[in-house]
Amino acid sequence: MARTATKTTEAVSQLATLPERVAVVETKVHQIEEKIDDLKSDVKDMHDCLDNTRDLLADKLRAMSEESTKQHDELAGKIKELQSVKDKWVKYSLAAMAFAVGAGWINTMNLPHILKFLGI
Repeated sequence: MARTATKTTEAVSQLATLPERVAVVETKVHQIEEKIDDLKSDVKDMHDCLDNTRDLLADKLRAMSEESTKQHDELAGKIKELQSVKDKWVKYSLAAMAFAVGAGWINTMNLPHILKFLGI
């Protein structure tokens, strides 16, 4: 019977502290819920910030691409112009050399040296 009395006394003492324990648990649950709400808010803000950053970077990348395309087109035009000038001068040089060889002004010994000098 002494053993039963001890268990009963422990149960009564635990029941006395039960409302306090429940209050502590409720407070902790409430604090956890507030922290979860704060985390949700922070995650939403971060998501919005990342969306804005992505849009800003996409706009900058688009502008850089357009500028790059413009520069490449400009350089392609300049290269085409230089190539046409080079082709014209090579054609005139070859015509002049053909005339000089035909007229006997240039012999076959000098021809390789002249071609090397002209870069042909």
